Amino acid sequence: MIIFPAIDIKDSKCVRLIKGDFNKITSYNNTPLDQAKLYLENGFKNIHIVDLDGALEGKSSNSNIVQEIIKNLDIKIQIGGGIRTLEDVNNWEKSGADKIIMGTAAVKNIDLLKAACEKFKNKIAVSLDVRDGFIALSGWENQTNISAIDFIKKIENFGVSRIIYTDINKDGTKKGPNIKDTIEASSKVKIPFIISGGISSIEDIKKIKSLNNPNIEGVIVGKSIYDGDIKINELAKYI
Repeated sequence: MIIFPAIDIKDSKCVRLIKGDFNKITSYNNTPLDQAKLYLENGFKNIHIVDLDGALEGKSSNSNIVQEIIKNLDIKIQIGGGIRTLEDVNNWEKSGADKIIMGTAAVKNIDLLKAACEKFKNKIAVSLDVRDGFIALSGWENQTNISAIDFIKKIENFGVSRIIYTDINKDGTKKGPNIKDTIEASSKVKIPFIISGGISSIEDIKKIKSLNNPNIEGVIVGKSIYDGDIKINELAKYI
């Protein structure tokens, strides 16, 4: 199981949100590059990065910061936020990103997602931000009536490399992940899933790891690291 420590970037800073609410934002002292170095020094081989400004504005506005991380550190980056076109995907692929995450654009334009998967094989991850079973878009600002499971079934044969399934009601709350719904959704298709949202402790990591579920490829850990509830060196034992 891959553990992805997270870096969310807004206004060039590491931040975390609670339940996707931009009015409930916490900034942290470490720069994104310093935070990425910390993860690498502790043995992590993958990082999950989201450009929150990009998610809101529809264009990657912190790309220089992420490119600096990719250039200077030997670590795999999956990057999302503001990726709306094939050109955006191409730019990140050229920059050396391991996976390029499409969210809003993938849901709004399923043909674009299909084209991206065909052109950039095994590079496209799809991020689904889900509230009560339905997808939310544009940095969680726009709630849709699109069923997450229905959408997943539509894209099953596109060649999506992984699905990042975030329960918005759990994200940033540190009240434990929604393992049940994630596993239920993952059982519908043959695409690896990443559990995201609500990881509160090492016990959550142990629980997910103990499931030994072939559909679950990994887990994203964010706020609990920044707030000190999970020590990076302790988390690293489960890589």
